[in-house]
Amino acid sequence: MAEETDVELEARLTEQDYFRPPAKFVGQANASDPAIYDEVGEFPEGFERYAELLDWDERWDEVFDGSNPPFFEWFVDGKLNASYNCVDRHLDERKNQTALLWEGSEGEQENITYQDLYREVNEMAAALRAQGVEEDDVVTIHLPMVPALPITMLACARIGAPHSVVFAGFSAQALAERVDSADSDYVVTIDGYYRRGEFLEHIEKTDEALDQMDRDPQVLYWTRHDEPTGDVSDDYTNVEYLLEDHRRERVKPVSRDAEDPLFLMYTSGTTGKPKGCQHRTGGYLAYAAATSKYVLDIKPEDTYWCAADIGWITGHSYIVYGPLALGTTSVMYEDTPDYPHKGRIWEIAEKYDVDIFHTSPTAVRMFMKWGEQYPEEYDFDFRHMTTVGEPIQPEAWLWYYKHIGDEDAVIVDTWWQTETGGHLITNLPALEDMKPGSAGKAAPGIEPALVDDRGEELEPASGKAGNLIIKNPWPSMLQTVYGNDERFISTYWADFSDTDSDDWRDWNYKAGDGAVQAKDGYWRILGRLDDVMNVAGHRLGTMELESAVSEVEKVAEAAVAAREDAEKGEVPDVYVVLREGIEPSDAVKQEIVEAVEREIGKFARPSNVIFVDDLPKTRSGKIMRRLLENISNGEELGNTTTLRDPSVPERIREQVQSD
Repeated sequence: MAEETDVELEARLTEQDYFRPPAKFVGQANASDPAIYDEVGEFPEGFERYAELLDWDERWDEVFDGSNPPFFEWFVDGKLNASYNCVDRHLDERKNQTALLWEGSEGEQENITYQDLYREVNEMAAALRAQGVEEDDVVTIHLPMVPALPITMLACARIGAPHSVVFAGFSAQALAERVDSADSDYVVTIDGYYRRGEFLEHIEKTDEALDQMDRDPQVLYWTRHDEPTGDVSDDYTNVEYLLEDHRRERVKPVSRDAEDPLFLMYTSGTTGKPKGCQHRTGGYLAYAAATSKYVLDIKPEDTYWCAADIGWITGHSYIVYGPLALGTTSVMYEDTPDYPHKGRIWEIAEKYDVDIFHTSPTAVRMFMKWGEQYPEEYDFDFRHMTTVGEPIQPEAWLWYYKHIGDEDAVIVDTWWQTETGGHLITNLPALEDMKPGSAGKAAPGIEPALVDDRGEELEPASGKAGNLIIKNPWPSMLQTVYGNDERFISTYWADFSDTDSDDWRDWNYKAGDGAVQAKDGYWRILGRLDDVMNVAGHRLGTMELESAVSEVEKVAEAAVAAREDAEKGEVPDVYVVLREGIEPSDAVKQEIVEAVEREIGKFARPSNVIFVDDLPKTRSGKIMRRLLENISNGEELGNTTTLRDPSVPERIREQVQSD
């Protein structure tokens, strides 16, 4: 039989809409009994099943306390330690199994076994204590994707010191803001790391940040090599030298109350100061472990690779805490996906025989742009592939399914947020069909709903777009915005809750995303509410439009921005990156317009199609549509410090102004 083309596969998708998970996957899945939905759905007792995946020092007295909404409590009076659950408890059965499999930019490779991890976490915990870190002190960690990052996180957890990880790519200003906001007296950093093979003197950001801070924190630094590289202040403490003084020391894990904070994770909002999302120890760890087991299908014997950065919530939940709580082998890679070549990801997947692969739709579109010839050069075999971070368009899903999964792996799309701590809308892969472009059904125990702008609930599965809310609380939800309970309430609860009520049932979590629930119960996320435009009375999600544009094979990536229009209210401008070898032309522009008219309707046709070399993206790969909206509307560009390449929006603006 001749090989099926992408076009033929797309036609088959149109005919069947759903893909069944492979029988061989279903037969081995961690969640293969539909009863899990009913069992976990018994609120709140059903979530005990998640907590029982952990080892507790003291069992909880009450699963859920909703008496002071929205400051909910989970596994009340239970005590445990996250570091113990991710390291110590695995030593009897798998001390010689690799816990972290690190691949460095310069060809280095480290297999850190659970026994190694136990030793290194204990030594770092002892070193932190020796420097004065006490229980409940917030430690800011500004580290790249090197083993020092999870080791430092777990060392903090061991001694009961909440950590606040700041993504390594963030600027000195962003670091300073987060240190001040977290009232942090300790910063852990590194002299440098590699990006595209170039050594970046990372510690310079700390030097600069200290000049911008209100605080004067103690700075501890790791070294990328045996000795410090570059100019490092004598005022900073070298972690490597410090560890020499604490070789083979053991630190007893501090028994933490389930409600004690485990970490802060700052979100970089488009306006205002970053919000420090505070996550609890018990509920967060239980939910991260459970979703790693049931959604990601992780088993201890697996080699699992989440190709995200630990500096984001995905890395916290699904590189460190979830996988290590289950005792699996978790892969880390220091550099970019195309260094030193565009087959690097697949080379690593083959080298370590990766079973489960976890990436973003942005990365999938990038792989598409490079072409299928790169993965075809390597022999890897994923049984499970996850996407995270934004909705995946059907076209990208198809390419991922065919060229990476060989039509033999399940694909699980996931919707969740920094604030939610873990997956909320996603299929359990053995129990539901895959539906390209859809995040799937609600996770067990999660009750999403849609409301209109007045807060009136829409009829379920009506196919109408609305504001996504989550009705019942869940264990991994943020406790508060650090130091600002009022902002916590105003941001996440006030719009769609009765904030005068003492009944937790009257409080609804506002996700800030628009969504649609189809008649089959599947959810499609439209994107942030500020990414939903109103075109002549029609409510359109930018992702909906971008998906239509991506129907054109010549398009590698697309982003839609709303431009104000006197007649229609708003009209879509489409910014397009073409595949390699394709030249911009009126003919391609016409194909794009026709695709939108065909997929959505003539009312949604783009006002402008702008061909660009690149799109403004954060360092985690998310497209900053807000900046494109600034450009379309002739406004000043907002904050560009979080961008991977801050010059991109300025180049686009110059291009638009000159056209």
